[in-house]
Amino acid sequence: MSDNSYASPDDVLRTIKDGEIAMIDLRFADLPGLWQHFSVPPRAINTDSFTNGIGFDGSSIRGFQEIQESDMLVVPDPNTAFLDPFTEAPTLVLICNILDPVNAQPYSRDPRFIAQKAETYLKATGIGDTAYFGPELEHFVFNEVHYDQGSNYGYYEIDAVEANWKARDGTGLGHKLRPKEGYFPVPPADTLQDARTLMVTLLERIGIEVEAHHHEVATGGQGEIDMRFATLTRMADSVMIYKYVVKNVARSRGMTATFMPKPLFGDNGSGMHVHQSIWQQDRPIFAGDGYAGSSEVMRYYIGGLLKHAPALLAICAPTVNSYRRLVPGFEAPVNLGYSRRNRSAACRIPMYSLNPRSKRVEFRCPDPSCNPYLAFAAMLMAGLDGIRSRIDPGDPIDKNLYDLPPIERAAVPSTPASLGEALDALEADRKFLLAGDVFTTDVVETYVGYKRSHEITEIRMRPHPYEFVLYYDV
Repeated sequence: MSDNSYASPDDVLRTIKDGEIAMIDLRFADLPGLWQHFSVPPRAINTDSFTNGIGFDGSSIRGFQEIQESDMLVVPDPNTAFLDPFTEAPTLVLICNILDPVNAQPYSRDPRFIAQKAETYLKATGIGDTAYFGPELEHFVFNEVHYDQGSNYGYYEIDAVEANWKARDGTGLGHKLRPKEGYFPVPPADTLQDARTLMVTLLERIGIEVEAHHHEVATGGQGEIDMRFATLTRMADSVMIYKYVVKNVARSRGMTATFMPKPLFGDNGSGMHVHQSIWQQDRPIFAGDGYAGSSEVMRYYIGGLLKHAPALLAICAPTVNSYRRLVPGFEAPVNLGYSRRNRSAACRIPMYSLNPRSKRVEFRCPDPSCNPYLAFAAMLMAGLDGIRSRIDPGDPIDKNLYDLPPIERAAVPSTPASLGEALDALEADRKFLLAGDVFTTDVVETYVGYKRSHEITEIRMRPHPYEFVLYYDV
């Protein structure tokens, strides 16, 4: 995908013809952030498809159209084409934008269009011309998943052969990972080395550069694969592909992968730490001679992230389960401060290299249940508001925030304690998202309405096991 081998519609059509492609799979993200798709035979794709689009029912997609206005169009992006590594028949995947057939305009609720508008807005501000994002998505791979819900019962049960609770599983084998001791162990304690290597191999074959993979802190199969940074929309595309590859490799090996933020009680959850920077041509504008090698622009960007963090988390940590992870005193960074090297702060300035080109800020609160198109766009908009409004992030906090005395800890603002609080913050603090018409009022209101009606209300009405069922598709 990233090698530009499919630079134009003609390149895609030539590949379809020469590569004996059996099926074309058209994919797009719904508002909550799950991939949707339908497939068409090669004869259904021609040059006009890349401008006029292909029709589908938008009323059946979450956060899209009402039934009386259901006709919509997908418009394939030729630069996103890749061969699906999991299908039996040769299948070419194309990621699409959404078009309204009535006015022939891009659809305002299309998450990918919102991401593209954020990139356009950045250029219009004159602050920079490119925003780079590098998310670190954590995930779990379980050997067994069971759940059910009835009028008189509700339960879930998960299992993983490497987990500490399997110490008496009858196999007589040791090397079990204890809670919070899963970071960087070698096999046989790390049972998923081969699975993650296959995931990386397929991602690289598709065209997504990977920097590393490893086991993560939690027992029970937690892992991480780090993709090399890319531009905003391209990286959001890569996140969708990454999730697809991880889930399908796990499934092919008789396991189940999930990006659910907190599937295990009492152990680490899965975050999505997001590295971000802005460049003007070949100049990294976050580099300077200030604190931790930062520029004034970078500190204002951090100020925007911290000021708007409560509203951001309605988009960046968008499930009820997200707030099982974002709990004060545990592993997740709920402290709204910034520092260099300090993983207990919401914003960290990495210090691996003194090269100005590596200067970036890492926002550590998001989790991988989010819609990456919306999340990356929202973070960029918060940072740009910080730059334009010259928002001072305050003094850095070069202390372990988890070990501060209660009085000092209370002086540091914290993230919202629930999705409901985050949604309240988004409703009260949305103006920064509306700049440049990147997010529209309709998008914000539809998003908040969907979250309130389809997630919070249902979970309040049902016992805890339903939470596992509801979020296991992320």
